Amino acid sequence: MKLNWLSPGSCGIILLLSSFSVFAQDSSTTREKYLVKRTSNPLKMDGKLERPWKNAPWSTPFVDIEGTKKPAPALATRIKMLYDDQFLYIFADLEEPDLSATLTNRDAIIFRDNDFEVFLDPNNDQQEYFEYEINALGTVMDLFMPKPYKKGGKADLSWNSTRLQSAVALNGTLNNNTDTDKGWTVELAIPFKDMERPGRVHQPKPGDQWHINFSRVQWTMDKEGSGYVKRKGSNGKNLPESNWVWSPQGVINMHVPEKWGVITFE
Repeated sequence: MKLNWLSPGSCGIILLLSSFSVFAQDSSTTREKYLVKRTSNPLKMDGKLERPWKNAPWSTPFVDIEGTKKPAPALATRIKMLYDDQFLYIFADLEEPDLSATLTNRDAIIFRDNDFEVFLDPNNDQQEYFEYEINALGTVMDLFMPKPYKKGGKADLSWNSTRLQSAVALNGTLNNNTDTDKGWTVELAIPFKDMERPGRVHQPKPGDQWHINFSRVQWTMDKEGSGYVKRKGSNGKNLPESNWVWSPQGVINMHVPEKWGVITFE
């Protein structure tokens, strides 16, 4: 995802859910839906697909942020979700032959690496929503948006989800181009308590629906030495990143909450 104060852009296996169909927004996008099942046991964050996750179905595969008018992503991405009284749990599986990451500081601009991102609007009104990003080193950036950029909103990077739990697991070697990797997995436990704000919904009840979306930022890399560097175009600048998402936006902008997907809490 790109923050508007950095750039004019913004961004951060097929198994359809039989009980939830998608509906068309326009000729190139669909708004995805997912039923989040409840888990009776807290999940340990280690980035591994352990037993509790077997009860959660896989999402539909990620697509280009602009939808079907663009080619399908070159690498597969999919997610699962569960919840309990304290957390929304997210598991993401990202195919990746060239694992790379460089950023290590909390609230660094993580999309400058390949990353995985979550956008969450518990009140479904396109106001006061939350964003989480993580790279293959497990470095997290989280922020609060009072409203979308197009409505004058500014990212508040001073907001931190202090109870957030996260982990990544690598199926390969990081920053080593001498082999071919298989991918990485992300596990997040997003605490409902950290989203508490005056007069706002933050704790889901069974049957509640929230708006959410997921994004994967993927840079084109070249090998250099034993590692990787971003590929540059003829103008000497980095080639634009790819943005792959769960529920397509129709535009290269993740900050259009009205186009996010919908989750229902079982």
